Amino acid sequence: MKKLILTLGLVAGLSALTIAQEVHNANDGHGHGAATTDNVQPTSLADIKLDKTTHDYGNLKQGDNGECEFKFVNNGKEPLVITNCMGSCGCTVPQCPKEPILPGKSGIIKVKYDTQRVGGIYKTVTVNSNAKSGTQTLTIKGNIEAKPVDVAFPENQTPTGAPVEKKG
Repeated sequence: MKKLILTLGLVAGLSALTIAQEVHNANDGHGHGAATTDNVQPTSLADIKLDKTTHDYGNLKQGDNGECEFKFVNNGKEPLVITNCMGSCGCTVPQCPKEPILPGKSGIIKVKYDTQRVGGIYKTVTVNSNAKSGTQTLTIKGNIEAKPVDVAFPENQTPTGAPVEKKG
């Protein structure tokens, strides 16, 4: 008898919890369910608009100028602050503005690649800022061809010194 009462009590308790869950769900307006985009404000009103995200050097000779520029405009309503620019390796060195870019104003991100390294280029620069679009990735690509080696051969010169003797 005790087992029957205990079982009935347990079933009744679980049923009550299940009904309560169905009535009190995630979309009942209490703000504990899935986030809706209706009332979500963007964390920043700054926005970066780049003129390009890829620069193709084409074919360069070893030692050529490996500099390029990425121009951008702050299309947002707050100052754009670039917090970090980082190349994917030590051969790619970005230079970003340190000062905030006011709304409607433009700036330049300069990238220098070390063209002493021969071969194909495919490197990235990661730009972190307070822009609502988040992190931007810039790409540089191309090919560095080996510089031709200048070899100076001696002109026809008259040998100097003693003649070589044949023994034999």
